[in-house]
Amino acid sequence: MGIVGLPNIGKSSLFNLLSESAQADAENYPFCTIDPNTTRCAVPDKRYEALVNIWKPPSQYPAYLHLVDIAGLIKGASEGAGLGNAFLSHIQSVDGIFHLVRAFDSKEVTHVEDSIDPERDLDTITAELCKKDLAYVLTQREAREKDVKKNPTMKLPPLFFTVMDKVQDMLENNQPLGRGCEWTAPEVDKINELIPGCITLKPTVYLVNCSEKSFVLGGNRYIKKIKEWVESHGGGLVIPFSVEFEENLSALRKAGDLDGEKALLDSLNGRGSVLPRIVKCGYKQLKLMYYFTAGEKEVRCWTVARGATAPQAAGVIHTDFEAGFIKLECCSYDDFMECNKGEKSMASVKAAGKYRQEGKNYVVQDGDICHFLFNKA
Repeated sequence: MGIVGLPNIGKSSLFNLLSESAQADAENYPFCTIDPNTTRCAVPDKRYEALVNIWKPPSQYPAYLHLVDIAGLIKGASEGAGLGNAFLSHIQSVDGIFHLVRAFDSKEVTHVEDSIDPERDLDTITAELCKKDLAYVLTQREAREKDVKKNPTMKLPPLFFTVMDKVQDMLENNQPLGRGCEWTAPEVDKINELIPGCITLKPTVYLVNCSEKSFVLGGNRYIKKIKEWVESHGGGLVIPFSVEFEENLSALRKAGDLDGEKALLDSLNGRGSVLPRIVKCGYKQLKLMYYFTAGEKEVRCWTVARGATAPQAAGVIHTDFEAGFIKLECCSYDDFMECNKGEKSMASVKAAGKYRQEGKNYVVQDGDICHFLFNKA
């Protein structure tokens, strides 16, 4: 997931919080981040923690969400303003977008437009992404139409013009391709064939950065307008949070100030840090899931695309596992926890008849605990 937005809205600070590092520069001036910073953060999961507590293996490997901190975009980025073309190319390389929006007032933290207006900021970023996509679409269209002119025996199908005209019209009106439009299955196939690199096709989560005071109170005057903007532009997930609050919470935890941490969390009346939710939602938006392998030596999460078959899931561990796949022995996490009596084995699960054998057509489910049998080459 790439973190995208205007300069000076908290992108690098959020990146540092999620990665629990200080490797991304976070300064009060535009373009302090030029080359994209990358990191990974563990996906919080109580199921994984429970398996680790049972087996207590020397090797423990959770699922990870990979993050890219992309420099701030400004108006005109698609035409090269503020090194914008390079930054937009960085966005093209990620699988999904955290679109960060500033929703706090501060005299200390400057705004590139000298005023706080989240709707304007959303329009700016969306317009630049659409313009970048439009240039890409026109290039792809021109290339194919030229090929046809060179070869009289070639002919573009009607669906080509239907899809490209529709795409071009949407982008010219600053409408992201992935939201607010129902595409037919043939149209989706044609889009994937012709213009798979469009930025606005990527799944997007809107993150609204509030002040600590607003976050504690449960909102401010900007959040409602942001949600209305998102709804009118095809909808999407909106998550309000506060970099200021999360930084203060992190500082208290690092200092070992348990009383201070409790007092800060108590101010939320049962809510807590939003960072775990951000990570989980980002992972889910990418249509990813994971299964577990668990034993004396290691408990590990293996990331696969939703809908992966048993051989495909086995191939994530090693290509030999997929090529020589025989069968999968597995149980669901819930069945394991229901049957397990604290022992480091599947004996109780097998005794309860919940340990299954599955073939090559089995679609692996999120949270399955798996053991693959395969022929060695």
